[in-house]
Amino acid sequence: MKLTLSKKILSLFFLSLAFTILFSFFFIHFLYSKLYLESIEESIVYQGKRTAAHYHFGELSDDIIEKIQWYNVVSEYEIVVVDQLDDLSSYFPYQVNYESLVDRSDRKILEKGSYVVKKGYVEEFDREILGAIFPIRGKDSLIGFIYIYVPLAAIQDVFKESIPLLIAAGSGFFLILFLLINRVWSSLFSPLRKLERLAANISHGDYSGRVATERSDEIGQLARAFNTMSSSLEAQEERKREFTSNLAHEMRTPLTYISGYTHALKQISESQNSNPDSENYLSTIEKETARLSKLINDLTDLNHLQEGLFTVDTEPIVVAQVLVDTVDLFRIHLSSRSIHLKLEVEEDLIILGDPDRIQQVFYNTIDNAVKYVSDGGTVQIRLFEHGANVRYEVQNEGLTISKEDLSRMGERFFRTDKARTRTTGGTGLGLSIVKEIVRLHHGTFNMDSDPATGTTVTIDLPMFTEEEEAT
Repeated sequence: MKLTLSKKILSLFFLSLAFTILFSFFFIHFLYSKLYLESIEESIVYQGKRTAAHYHFGELSDDIIEKIQWYNVVSEYEIVVVDQLDDLSSYFPYQVNYESLVDRSDRKILEKGSYVVKKGYVEEFDREILGAIFPIRGKDSLIGFIYIYVPLAAIQDVFKESIPLLIAAGSGFFLILFLLINRVWSSLFSPLRKLERLAANISHGDYSGRVATERSDEIGQLARAFNTMSSSLEAQEERKREFTSNLAHEMRTPLTYISGYTHALKQISESQNSNPDSENYLSTIEKETARLSKLINDLTDLNHLQEGLFTVDTEPIVVAQVLVDTVDLFRIHLSSRSIHLKLEVEEDLIILGDPDRIQQVFYNTIDNAVKYVSDGGTVQIRLFEHGANVRYEVQNEGLTISKEDLSRMGERFFRTDKARTRTTGGTGLGLSIVKEIVRLHHGTFNMDSDPATGTTVTIDLPMFTEEEEAT
């Protein structure tokens, strides 16, 4: 799965957040282990050594034991003093980590005069304890043992006074981090989203969009580069339109003369029974002149549509009637090629538009479908309600269009028939005009082609609403 840049940054933020929380947990655990536990252990060892050393070379008399017991009362630690190591289990009858308090290895260490630290979980206390056993040495041998221990506070008990402060500091930190991320997010992605929208407009032929920015960072440089590109494309498109407009204007007069003189020569040839070849040549010239005239008219219409020179006279249209009237223009041609027509129309669908321009949309799309369907094939036309739109679909079983060509459908003079044969004819401007008319009616144009279903043109036009009628 490919992640967008925004999702990557969001993922990075949450990973950083998780890492921060995990680090905080380990840091608090480190403080608990290193500061609290080590300080307790150092204190126990210090007190144990001091107590054991105080009775060095003495005897463990009742008076000494009484003093130790008194120290047990005033001290924060629990102190057990015994004559024999085996007696320790009577005063401390618990297991540490489910094992005996003193094992064989501990005995060897104690007999050598060293102390033993014991730490672990005691089930009866339901918590960990930390303690140490210290030998009391007499003149010739060990005369007793001191066991000092203390139940350990849980980590939440150790930091209970600090937890509110930690929560407040953490909440403040994450609030500041959220505001900072939100500011960076808006600063970074707002211009990028605008660039994305304007780039989509450029792909549909609208080069007027610009990104206003005063930033000097990489985003600002990107915005300025985009503005430069848009200006260049807009100027190039303007020069192209100016050139085609001038070309169309200059060609109209000679074509009119050619058409007129050709028609006159045909009449003279027919009246004088001239060579049949001459009549064929003149007929060919007349047809090609008509084709060039249509090309110039289409090109002029397209320029006017794109430059906004055409005014769209909108009115409520019963679009089903316009479609049926347009389909009737093709009945004879469909019959001559044995093309089967499937027409599905929902009546009473109303749009707000220019009837002549909408009929031009229907005519051009049906004409394309008929041109490229095989003899005896099927052309399917549907008109139905789709959400808040009226959807018009025309589908044929003809030539499948490649994905590369689909992306270029609607460009000026582009045709899938690369050979540009006379069998299909056309100027390559029909769909360009359709797309511009649909755009002026605030609709959408889409084209799809699949070997299984054929080629489908889909057009959505906003449905006429009661609110529009009231205005």
